[in-house]
Amino acid sequence: MSLTELSGTATPEPTTSERTARPPRRTSPFGVLLLRLHFYAGILVAPFLVVAALTGLAYTTTPQLDAMLYGEQLTVAQVGERQLPLAEQVGAARNAHPAGSITAVQPGDGDRTTKVVFSLPELGEKQHTVYVNPYTAESQGQLTTWFGSTPAATWLDDLHRHLHLGSVGEHYSELAASWLWVMALGGVVLWWRRCGAARATARHLLVPDLSTGRGVRRTRGWHATTGVWLAVGLLFLSATGLTWSRYAGANFTSGLDALDARTPEISTSLAAVPVEAGGGHHHGDAGEGGTVESAAFDRVLTVARDAGLSGPVEIVPAPEPGLAWTVTQTDNTWPVAKDRVAVDPAANTVTARSDFADWPLLAQLSGLGVQAHMGLLFGLVNQILLAALALGLLCVIVWGYRMWWQRRPTRTGRRALAGTPPARGGVRGLPLWALLIGVPVTVAIGWALPLFGLTLLAFLVIDVVVGAVSRRRRPTQAPTSPAPVRS
Repeated sequence: MSLTELSGTATPEPTTSERTARPPRRTSPFGVLLLRLHFYAGILVAPFLVVAALTGLAYTTTPQLDAMLYGEQLTVAQVGERQLPLAEQVGAARNAHPAGSITAVQPGDGDRTTKVVFSLPELGEKQHTVYVNPYTAESQGQLTTWFGSTPAATWLDDLHRHLHLGSVGEHYSELAASWLWVMALGGVVLWWRRCGAARATARHLLVPDLSTGRGVRRTRGWHATTGVWLAVGLLFLSATGLTWSRYAGANFTSGLDALDARTPEISTSLAAVPVEAGGGHHHGDAGEGGTVESAAFDRVLTVARDAGLSGPVEIVPAPEPGLAWTVTQTDNTWPVAKDRVAVDPAANTVTARSDFADWPLLAQLSGLGVQAHMGLLFGLVNQILLAALALGLLCVIVWGYRMWWQRRPTRTGRRALAGTPPARGGVRGLPLWALLIGVPVTVAIGWALPLFGLTLLAFLVIDVVVGAVSRRRRPTQAPTSPAPVRS
């Protein structure tokens, strides 16, 4: 094993057709800097990516887990000929759950049960959802849900986002997402430079060269080519993951506000407070003490259907008198249906409307990206793609650590557990124009992605300290004097 290979800058072993003499490759300061940054990120950030990949892989199975664990609540055993009015279904849910406020109703369709959501102060963000057979108006059970997610899906979602550690644990997922795009892009650039310097064919960018024999070169081939195949998907996961992270997500939201590109709000105000209809069945509080008339759910749903809202919908009663009800399409599969209307339940009229097609482009892309990140946009295909990305990322990380171990010194007296880092000196070798452009851009990215900026600064400080300590420990060679002349 050569010294250049131990330093992390070894060139790939030439194939049989390339065993001709060629001039040594000139090392670029850009390449030296990028290689060292990629190395540090791979060693120190990869463990966070491993956790994110494993928990994300588990989350991709939630539709199948829900069907297996909660099939009795989510589906009906036999589809009837006609659904009963929502008033009867909501009444059955209220009988099964006397306490709490009805905050939403999702009418059943086909073999899906109707979901009646109850809010209680002691549950915080979570709710109780009662599942009603739409053909018999019989309650089929109750679950504690979080924005519609079942307990199993909520548990796996919390595990992926913050490891059940609350706001403290959110730092791990944001750190992983902040560095994932840097590692993916940096790895592609490094492999492209290496293949170009070795005069390798374009095929070697995507297919590992198995003619290089065993050892670090073959591992590098698998590591790099797999990373190239995964690059687009990893960039997507990084970008969409950052949109709902704690710090970078807040900056993203501020940017949408500045561009007026957030999801539009729908007005629920009414010109006058409607007179409450008498004689109906009143079930449960609506927000701060108003009552919900069960028959109003049927009227509001009819108005929404007449307004063109097809497919699965969610009906949200007004939280207080004087406001309209809202009906929102909830089809998250492609092509998505996200149109919304505000309905006056007394006048049976649409008072406001917000169609997905009229949203700002960034709001549309953000919404679609979130659904794809959660494995919902393309159904089973989406789940398979996410699982493949997670497994591929795990393989790339394992191969990266294996390369580090394979580059370790093995000579007697110089043995070590792992290889030495790539050479320093990248920053010092950069031209002035690169520093004038690169430093402000890096600072701007660090401001937008605070955890990336802080950890990058920590890497630089650690590298400087390690370099200074190593220079101090390096033995200085004593000057030699001429040997005495023997007579």
